[in-house]
Amino acid sequence: MRVRIEDVANQAGVSMKTVSRVLNNEPGVREVTRARVLETVAALNYRPDPSARSLAGNRSYLVALLYDNPSPNYLMEILTGVVEACESHHYGMVMQPVGYHSPDFLDAVDALVMASRLDGLILTPPLTDSAALLDRLDQRGIAFSCISPKHREGRIGVTLDEHEAVGELMAHLIALGHQRIAHVRGHPDHGASEWRMAGYRSALRRAGLRYDPALVVDGEFSFDSGLAAGRQLLALAERPTAIFAANDDMAAGVMRAASELGLRVPRDVSVCGFDNTPISQQIFPALTTVQQPTRDMGQVATVQLLNAIRDRSAGRMVRMPYALQLRQSTGPVPAG
Repeated sequence: MRVRIEDVANQAGVSMKTVSRVLNNEPGVREVTRARVLETVAALNYRPDPSARSLAGNRSYLVALLYDNPSPNYLMEILTGVVEACESHHYGMVMQPVGYHSPDFLDAVDALVMASRLDGLILTPPLTDSAALLDRLDQRGIAFSCISPKHREGRIGVTLDEHEAVGELMAHLIALGHQRIAHVRGHPDHGASEWRMAGYRSALRRAGLRYDPALVVDGEFSFDSGLAAGRQLLALAERPTAIFAANDDMAAGVMRAASELGLRVPRDVSVCGFDNTPISQQIFPALTTVQQPTRDMGQVATVQLLNAIRDRSAGRMVRMPYALQLRQSTGPVPAG
């Protein structure tokens, strides 16, 4: 027989309202009581009835992750964190691609929210920086959480000091003797592209190195764009001795371009990326990169959204930590 909320309440010795508050992660429940209810839920293998829960709470207990990002590694890490947070809070989730440059993408988001009766949305770059989308959601009163937005004031979600992180990565290259350092930018609509470019230029300035626009090539956060950028940079008459790509997928593309030209990494050219997605350790040599806790960012952004759904004043913008991952793709500047 299906285990009911009444069964959980009776065995835990609490009211059904208390069980509901625990399952919805609401405040005002003593920790000892919360722990007892959760133990009972696990022991009885209780699963809330979504339809009954929705009717009782006037919510759908469903959120959506919206994306328009060409980096599958980044997206899967974010998705894993979102799913973990939803499962722990007994929420369902859907994942929906949104054509950022499509003329009717705002109507598509409206239709998704209405059709699924969504309680809220998790936005990934570049959707986090679409003024039209953010205004539409504010007008509709729809709760949403932003991952790495350019403008954080008054928003909830997660962010990272990418400018500082890039500065540390560049300092590593400069300490190895590199002076001719190229940069593969990310998609121009992403806040991350802007911050990482700013970090690159600041690091050059601090080291007394001249900024050379010929050493900066636009990419789109995809492997193919990194491959094209790598071919362009490594074909220069005076090629760079190190290349910093704005994410790991593009860095992997740069390494492929180097291999095509018979260049060895890092003997002939050092390469580094950003994100520390799984591909950074799946390629050879393993990639020097910045560990952006992408999975945790998806989880925290979702928790902040769920907090805001319960209480619009509860969500906040959380700054996440980063860590430099020094691996085999970077080495001393080539002799001569």
